[in-house]
Amino acid sequence: MKQVIIVALAGAVLAAPATGAQQLDASHNETPITMAANPQAIAKIPAGFHFVHPGYLTVATSANNSPPIGLWASDNKTLIGSDPDIARLLADSLGLKLRLVPAAWEDWPLGITAGRYDVAMFNIAVTEERKQKFDFATYRADNHAFAVKADSKISAIRRREDVAGKRIIVGSGTNQERILLSWDEKNRAQGLAPVQPIYLNDDASATLALLSGRADASFGPQAMAAWKVASRGQTKIVGHGPFRAWVAVTTKKGNGLDVALQQAINGAIAGGQYHQVLARWGEEGEAVEISQVNPPGIVYQDN
Repeated sequence: MKQVIIVALAGAVLAAPATGAQQLDASHNETPITMAANPQAIAKIPAGFHFVHPGYLTVATSANNSPPIGLWASDNKTLIGSDPDIARLLADSLGLKLRLVPAAWEDWPLGITAGRYDVAMFNIAVTEERKQKFDFATYRADNHAFAVKADSKISAIRRREDVAGKRIIVGSGTNQERILLSWDEKNRAQGLAPVQPIYLNDDASATLALLSGRADASFGPQAMAAWKVASRGQTKIVGHGPFRAWVAVTTKKGNGLDVALQQAINGAIAGGQYHQVLARWGEEGEAVEISQVNPPGIVYQDN
């Protein structure tokens, strides 16, 4: 049986993410936020480091429309969102051009390991398991949220018993899935009704399934759930997962790029560009005071 060990997030701002997003409109956020090169960050790039494409920071990021984390601009070919915005600040800081590569969530681990990308940014949470293969530089503190249709009779999902017997949308291979399946295992052992996971990594399909009544709830990143509530009004948040986790820029283990990324993020924090990005995407409540390299991550272990 699996258990989630809660990780304390010292240095993170733990206020709830902003949800007054009548003012949050992705079409207003298509102009890039830029910054000057950061000599301190550039100095931390390992000597002789070979970027996948010389002169570029190649970043794998979500190909799905998942605001505010990542989505397509009005031209249907430009990636925007908080992750692309932070990626641009990283590239600027390191004196590089930005090359965003749309990819599937399932592809980023092999892509990083095989050297197809310099870094991945998919709202990736730091776990002790992932730290065995990858290095991390943190840039947000994330929570997970349960969302339901606005007129749903479900008023709260706050405990593992609350998921019993429900059809819940969740992404395959995510920490949310692991939490949900762990809760379901414990519920079944107590004779409670099983959860029916619905695996939909495409945000549009997930939203349609929820609104059409084919699913009872969705379980995913807090920022995405809050954006939908505020911008569309068709859903509501009824609970959160059992912990918050560090979200980090992810790179290949031991390549040395993590400290340069950390310095770049800290420079953007000090310069104010970092907070500009989070503010325009409604993620101020997930801000961190400083970036950390390979902080304590989520741990899963047997009871």
